[in-house]
Amino acid sequence: MPYDAFLAETVTIHGHGGDAIEAYAARPLRPEPRGGVVVIHHMPGYDRATKEITRRFAEAGFNAICPNLYSREAPGAAPDDAAAAARARGGVPDDRLVGDVAGAATYLRELSNANGKVGVIGYCSGGRQAVLAACSLDINAAVDCYGAFVVSPPPPGAPLAVRPLTDELPKLRCPLLGLFGADDAHPSPAETAEFEKILAEHGKTYEFHTYNGAGHAFFAVDRPSYRPEAANDGWQRILEWFQRYLATGA
Repeated sequence: MPYDAFLAETVTIHGHGGDAIEAYAARPLRPEPRGGVVVIHHMPGYDRATKEITRRFAEAGFNAICPNLYSREAPGAAPDDAAAAARARGGVPDDRLVGDVAGAATYLRELSNANGKVGVIGYCSGGRQAVLAACSLDINAAVDCYGAFVVSPPPPGAPLAVRPLTDELPKLRCPLLGLFGADDAHPSPAETAEFEKILAEHGKTYEFHTYNGAGHAFFAVDRPSYRPEAANDGWQRILEWFQRYLATGA
């Protein structure tokens, strides 16, 4: 019987500007070299659901870490309170996000069982941030799960004060998998099509899938938006994507 134990724990990493920030890490307790995944949490924050996702990657054989992007706004606060504090400031600044993901990637690369390859995945606001990280850092693979405002700005009154990433997309440094819902408004199918057009025009390696009958947050098992069929297919594609680009020798 294979040894399938893994370790999950709260750790401290050094993010943007050298700041010490909280993160949740999970990794298999096996010595064989393996790739790592930085999990970028959704706007509701560094919550139980995101930690479950981080553990799922460890169970699948990857080292994984989720930095708490709201560590500075509300250290030690409950996820809902921390998310409210971040929303009040328009979300996480882009330069800080890139620095925090860079710190998380460094943590993964320094683990004793690391093979040096790192991927990034994000959900909701984290989807856009995963794209930004993939355009800004030396990452081996990226996954965008219904990230809003990649090619269009937030509407008036939105809780995020962010800019579109159209100027950044030509700089994409790694293969990108995008998973979207046909019934989503942010991003809408039209926005996803524009996103894909830009990547194709610049010869980027990407793969997009849009699920009929699914809207925003279709991966969220604890929300009415959950769509099991789309989520299960999406998970299979995510794991295959990271196995393809993060495995030793890939």
